[in-house]
Amino acid sequence: MKLPKKGTTMEKILDIADAIAHEKGLEPEKVIEALKTAFVQTAKRVINRDFAFEAQIDEDTKAISIIQTITVMADDNEDLYTEEGEPNPAYMSLTDAKQYDDQVEVGDQLQDEHSLEDYGRTGASQLHREIEFHIQRLVEDELFNKYKSKVGTLVSGRVTRVDAQQSTYIEVDEVRAVLPMKSRIKGEVFNVGDHIKAVVRRVNMDKENGIQIELSRTSPKFLEELLALEVPEISDGTVIVERSARIPGERAKIALISTHPQVDAVGATVGVKGVRINAVSEELIGENIDCIEYTAITELFVSRTMSPAIISHVEIVKNEEGENEKAIITLPADQKSKAIGKSGINIRLASMLTGMNIELIETDSSTNEETGEIEEAKDGVDALEALFN
Repeated sequence: MKLPKKGTTMEKILDIADAIAHEKGLEPEKVIEALKTAFVQTAKRVINRDFAFEAQIDEDTKAISIIQTITVMADDNEDLYTEEGEPNPAYMSLTDAKQYDDQVEVGDQLQDEHSLEDYGRTGASQLHREIEFHIQRLVEDELFNKYKSKVGTLVSGRVTRVDAQQSTYIEVDEVRAVLPMKSRIKGEVFNVGDHIKAVVRRVNMDKENGIQIELSRTSPKFLEELLALEVPEISDGTVIVERSARIPGERAKIALISTHPQVDAVGATVGVKGVRINAVSEELIGENIDCIEYTAITELFVSRTMSPAIISHVEIVKNEEGENEKAIITLPADQKSKAIGKSGINIRLASMLTGMNIELIETDSSTNEETGEIEEAKDGVDALEALFN
């Protein structure tokens, strides 16, 4: 039900929406909704903030109209007036409404059309600002959703700036991302113009600065994405990286499993003469990568993660919830240094890969360097006999 028409409409709004959508790479429907919001907000600012407006588009004329919606209330309804005692523009009494239509009833809605053109330059400039704001917000929302879905995936771009805190700013497609100093591999130095790869670590939306994308080259996910790029069997799902752990720039361990009986997961990943794994290692500034075959048998998996150390026995200790908490590893004394690794790297990676604390217990046995077999220590007569064998 409409009140008498008071103004004209803005023409060809659908053509404008199509042009903006094409220029910004947006969906026309979303652009139209953004424009409607811009018109409503403009009307509230230049006409009356308390009015209930909606924007309607005529598909035939491609014009937009600003409609004020007024709800008909009973004559004694308290909502007809504001707390200050002023008439509430969102409502109209039944008596007043019947002056426009004698068939109107309580609860019906009247529509009063307004034209922003009646407000001259003020309306035009305000509408321009609102359209810019809401289209920019739509662009940022689309980019946010796009890159939010890319968290944990590989991207590449060109370095545009390195600030005083050594944060590296990278141009990735249509946005600028940042690689913080903490997310760079130790020893890496980047210069403006360099092309680098990284994974999307985090995506945030800030009211003041807009979309913010943080990258990383130190996360295990970066290693996994590089492997997928280099190893076709990982990319197509024939080989799966079940788990991975890194000490960036130093060493990494990855647990692999094959989904095809004729494909060796470790061999496929390493490649002929190590060509595949070496290519990944080179991207990681010489990071050594240990590939092991994953197994659901926890004790065996723990033993493999301790490579190159040779293990005698593994005992799994569970917590009150029945979850694996600690692995007690028994090994020959001459294998302890290998199990720990330089600066504790090997045992730390094994702990990260298994998700358990690791405790080492030495025995008096030793390892035969030729066969790799563990030989028990002998004493008394046995030791004397061993000297002559």
